[in-house]
Amino acid sequence: MSNAPEREEEKQNDTDNKTRVPSLVEAQDEVARLLSKKKQATPAGEHPTVKSPASLKRVIPLAEADALQEALYAKRQRVYPREVHGLLANWRAAMVAVTLGIYYFLPWLNWGPGRQAFLIDLPGRKFHLFAWTFWPQDLFYLSAVLIISALSLFLFTAIAGRLWCGYTCPQTVWTEMFLWIERKIDGDRNKQMKLAASPWTRQKIQKRIAKHSVWIVLALWTGFTFVGYVTPIRQLAGNVASLSLGPWETFWIFFYGLATYGNAGWLREQVCIYMCPYARFQSAMFDRDTLIISYDDRRGEPRGSRGRKDDRQAKGLGDCVDCTLCVQVCPTGIDIRDGLQYQCIACGACVDVCNSVMDKMGYPRGLVRYTTQNELELDKPRKILRPRVLVYSGMLMAIAVALVVAVLLRVPLRLDVIRDRNSLFREASQGRIENVYVLKLMNMDSEPHRYRITATGIEGLALRADDELITVKSGEVTEVPVALLAERDRITKRSTPIRFHAEAEDNPKLKVEEDARFLGPVD
Repeated sequence: MSNAPEREEEKQNDTDNKTRVPSLVEAQDEVARLLSKKKQATPAGEHPTVKSPASLKRVIPLAEADALQEALYAKRQRVYPREVHGLLANWRAAMVAVTLGIYYFLPWLNWGPGRQAFLIDLPGRKFHLFAWTFWPQDLFYLSAVLIISALSLFLFTAIAGRLWCGYTCPQTVWTEMFLWIERKIDGDRNKQMKLAASPWTRQKIQKRIAKHSVWIVLALWTGFTFVGYVTPIRQLAGNVASLSLGPWETFWIFFYGLATYGNAGWLREQVCIYMCPYARFQSAMFDRDTLIISYDDRRGEPRGSRGRKDDRQAKGLGDCVDCTLCVQVCPTGIDIRDGLQYQCIACGACVDVCNSVMDKMGYPRGLVRYTTQNELELDKPRKILRPRVLVYSGMLMAIAVALVVAVLLRVPLRLDVIRDRNSLFREASQGRIENVYVLKLMNMDSEPHRYRITATGIEGLALRADDELITVKSGEVTEVPVALLAERDRITKRSTPIRFHAEAEDNPKLKVEEDARFLGPVD
């Protein structure tokens, strides 16, 4: 009688092996084994042949193997993540609060009277970033920021894996917020599943209306805040209150609100699994020393249920009690015990819940933990300084330093010099030589300034303009026609290098120089 359960288990395993479709690697290994066996039994001079191993295992093409594994066309099984508590859950909640707080309240922050601290002013063609104002001519800085962002993502992924996905990705952050609202209205995981399976009653309709109403309000607030980064948010709020929104403002509020409602309320893990490209190319940035969440199968297997006081060694069991809580808390619905998977967003929910189970059983923590493949499989200590990390760090540091220096040395003033092409030069009164130019002054500061223009390069060079001081408003370009006069005997070459200077009267640090040429006759 004692062997009956073992026979039943063997019978079940045989049934599973017959019905389970092998992977491509397993099928190829089977063919290679049969070829080797046939070759040994084939007489010399004959070519070995292998019949289809259909009686053993079916060889399937790569496309079919992928389809069997991924089930891309299967009906979606809705994931109901179980609420989890622990250190990593607290960190995740803190990151949600910080990131959403920055997003929702940064547009309301002013930098000086009436000036939004962060504003992408498309009609005015300028970008306010705290104390700085950038213009289309400053496209270099935007390019540098995009390169730094990409390199930072590469570096962070090489070192810490997908922690960005689990803690600060917008999809994760808003999904966590929507899940929190759902739990407050529908209840915990079991109540949500029970409610979804129940018929439509008055209580269910009330809960559905309440939940989706709160979701829609949050989504519209998200869309309103998004537009508030482009249109001054106080002005936008007044337009909403007076129902005088423009067509584009209305479109983007509802478009971004709909995207938030759909992605965080309905699609959720589908965005991470099927739509996000980061999950697809992360393997190119991973190596065996990249931080991942993994299950220690050497310690956990063979898994099985048992009581707290049972001796697992006497039963031949590992530390895993096969409670499946790690699957229930996963926001993408995967089983971390199946190994490293691209669907894992490294949120750490399975780590927290497994640690809580280990504490209750009296086992050491860390059956599921943040680790590396080398540390888990080969017991090698984690190595952070690796060639790819050093390359990413070096490139990132160089570009970041160059960007900081360029911003600190940036002068929000630009001067362009255009020669009068109608005449190279002309003789003025008293035998002096005159050159005519058009100067374009662009004030890229957030305040208007008055500028004084001078020229150097030839002894006794005189500048003649309509006004001694040129007033240029913020963001405007002013054309200033000027004439330079030089004594004929001071000109020694047909083309003499000169330099124009523009300096703000109220701020000596706002000054810029531009080279030009003075043409004249040579005796």
